[in-house]
Amino acid sequence: MKDRAHSDRRTILASLDAITSAAAASSCCLPLLPFLAAAGMAGGSAFLAQLRPYLLGASLLLIGFGFYQAHRAKQCNRRTGLIATILLWSSAAVVAVMVLFPQAVAALLAG
Repeated sequence: MKDRAHSDRRTILASLDAITSAAAASSCCLPLLPFLAAAGMAGGSAFLAQLRPYLLGASLLLIGFGFYQAHRAKQCNRRTGLIATILLWSSAAVVAVMVLFPQAVAALLAG
């Protein structure tokens, strides 16, 4: 039981890390807290815009790691939790859309 919880936690963390990395990759287009941190975001979004390819690559690697962990758990006759599975597939879909359709995502987020 303890191994299953550990495996689920690692799968969930990999999925959340991938979503965070994908969100950071598109942060140049997201108006995050514009009234509270406009100046900081301008500098941060310019910096993150340059890192976008690396952040998307990190997202892909983390998604792959999440699927590897889920597959490895099945080999050990462990079932991954429903939340972990849903989160993994959802993050894979978000990252896939951001990689395959970057201009559409930027236009959608810009308003």
